[in-house]
Amino acid sequence: MTRRSPLQNVALYTAAGAVGLFAVAPFAWMLLTSIKPDGDILRSTPVFWPSAPTLSRYGEVFEAGFAKALANSLKVAGATTVAGVTVAVLAGYALARFALPLKRYLLLGVMSVQMFPMVVLIIPLFAVMRRLDLLNSWTGLVIAYLSFTTPLAVWMLKSFLETIPKEMEEAAMSDGATRIGAMVRVVLPLAGPGMAATAIFSFIAAWNEFLFALTFVKQESAKTLPVLLQSFVGRSQADWGLIMAASVLFTLPVIGFFLVVHRRLVEGMVSGSVTG
Repeated sequence: MTRRSPLQNVALYTAAGAVGLFAVAPFAWMLLTSIKPDGDILRSTPVFWPSAPTLSRYGEVFEAGFAKALANSLKVAGATTVAGVTVAVLAGYALARFALPLKRYLLLGVMSVQMFPMVVLIIPLFAVMRRLDLLNSWTGLVIAYLSFTTPLAVWMLKSFLETIPKEMEEAAMSDGATRIGAMVRVVLPLAGPGMAATAIFSFIAAWNEFLFALTFVKQESAKTLPVLLQSFVGRSQADWGLIMAASVLFTLPVIGFFLVVHRRLVEGMVSGSVTG
């Protein structure tokens, strides 16, 4: 392994810093806008630093029902992630390990669901939810969200599981482990990075979803954060300070979840590079 020169290190860290600033800039602007007075927000010439910082909008966001909407979003996104990853692990393992009849066409059928825009699914899903009495419930939202998160999750984990050598499972089964035991003790620990990536995708997709939540949930007590955020936009004007404050709070749980799961993703990648 060749060592980089000091100049190369400086260039590398400079480029990494520039990319980091580019990624953080929107969140920083959103945070600063949330504490600006209305006069600074509505000026024709943008003001970077607020002239009189205020945190009052965060109190207004909580008074508007943010805590309840946060709990609803955490329930829906968390349940969607757990259920989606569980189904994706089982389906991906079957597709990766077994010679199923017409497996290629089955995979194409799974992925073809992603071809349809979500708006096409609203009417049939609404009819199903009404028949099963699942409207205005987070259980109905979880089922609806699984319709668009599970197909790609299955594809992602199937591709990842194919990279794990079958010989490791065969060695475990030759020592007396069952197929399920070998999968749980050998395959799943090695599939940690793939499961982490799938969990990140499923959580963010469910957390940001707006159309299904707006259509299937009408009760104020069951609304999720995207619907609450949309309520701050009026017909003639929008309270941008309030929207930015709600957006900051809306983003923090996603960042926290990503940091927790990303740690597992990095650990798996590092351990794989060492053992390989």
